[in-house]
Amino acid sequence: MADADLSQLVKAYDVRGVYPDQLDEGLAELFGAAFAEVTAATEVVVGHDMRPSSPALAAAFARGAAARGADATLIGLCSTDQLYYASGAMGLPGAMFTASHNPARYNGIKMCRAGAAPVGQDTGLREIRARVEETLGTGLPGPGTGQVRSEDTLAPYAAYLRGLVDLTAIRPLKVVVDAGNGMAGHTVPTVFEGLPLDLVPMYFELDGTFPNHEANPLDPKNLVDLQARVRAEGADLGLAFDGDADRCFVVDERGEGVPPSAITALVAARELARTPGATVIHNLITSWSVPEVVREHGGVPVRTRVGHSFIKQEMARTGAVFGGEHSAHYYFKDFWNADTGMLAALHVLAALGGGPAPLSELLGEYQRYTGSGEINSTVADQRDRMEAVRASYGGRDDVFFDDLDGLTVTTKDWWLNVRPSNTEPLLRLNVEARDARTMAEVRDEALRTIRASHRPAARPEGAPLTWDGNR
Repeated sequence: MADADLSQLVKAYDVRGVYPDQLDEGLAELFGAAFAEVTAATEVVVGHDMRPSSPALAAAFARGAAARGADATLIGLCSTDQLYYASGAMGLPGAMFTASHNPARYNGIKMCRAGAAPVGQDTGLREIRARVEETLGTGLPGPGTGQVRSEDTLAPYAAYLRGLVDLTAIRPLKVVVDAGNGMAGHTVPTVFEGLPLDLVPMYFELDGTFPNHEANPLDPKNLVDLQARVRAEGADLGLAFDGDADRCFVVDERGEGVPPSAITALVAARELARTPGATVIHNLITSWSVPEVVREHGGVPVRTRVGHSFIKQEMARTGAVFGGEHSAHYYFKDFWNADTGMLAALHVLAALGGGPAPLSELLGEYQRYTGSGEINSTVADQRDRMEAVRASYGGRDDVFFDDLDGLTVTTKDWWLNVRPSNTEPLLRLNVEARDARTMAEVRDEALRTIRASHRPAARPEGAPLTWDGNR
């Protein structure tokens, strides 16, 4: 069995580590048993991505659930949002084996309760870890009474998504899709089938070694191929998905990256047209434009901390119709409050195809400010550096401080947020301002304070990367 240091393996929202050193089939089986126990499941649904280690890990998890008397439905290759679909449509707790955009040697487990409800530290993951630790020395007693079967959910998943967005009357569009050798190469052909789209595929071959580029479009360098192809093809837009295809990034017809906040505002306006007066969730580092657009369209914006568990909790609490994050996670009431980049992509296609304007013009009204993107700094003492930022603005009358998630500093012309990583000695800085010059000045001043007495370190492996929405 893998070196079972669960403190390194069990994160805030999921399980993730190096295969087979930290996570192997034996440990996956224990997680399956613990998951069935904590969720009191009589049946679970399990899917996996294209990583070489994923099929065996998913099968082991299913055996573990069966050992505790739960039937297991294996849905095979799927995107994370396809697993959420299966959990919602079947009414079953679910587990997805993926490490998203992490390098090939990693794998992990994203878990949810029935109806795609999140499992995090405060919603079951802590208890699952404790039960795994209890069985580490003894293992499972035997195969149990649960049965394991297989089912393909790709076609019903695609049909469900297409039923949520009217694409019947759109004009023909040429769209380049960069799957990054991830799960979008499996899902996009079925979801887009029959639509008036001229699809130009890039890196659709499923390959968990990621031979072309990292499957993380949050990093601008991983969009370069897509941007060049959009220009070369004269395409209407480009779409890029991450490894497990739950996040979608958009490139306009000029090959320019579209900030996820602009997509959040666009989809919010569409959902509010369908559900007037509804609530829309956004995290605290999305653009000022998001709550502005929500109010302008008669909706109620609600601000939350960063992270899918907080978004999903607020979606459920408020009955929100939609939620969006700066990281290109998009959440829909009609999708069990879960995130699906594919559904957001369909909304973009419907909006673009519903009129003659190019995407850059269509999105112009939603890109009102200049953002820095997320900038990581390695520091020795996160709290000390955050307090140093607070102190640097403490004597100003025009400054408002907010401690909802890290530290947010706001004035009438700009805001910044600096928040600590939960897993690494990093501070993450985001800045937005009314113009590029102000943004750069505020960004540089904040970085000088954060990095005082410290030389900026190289980004540690696995740390989130910067998305520069203005590139």
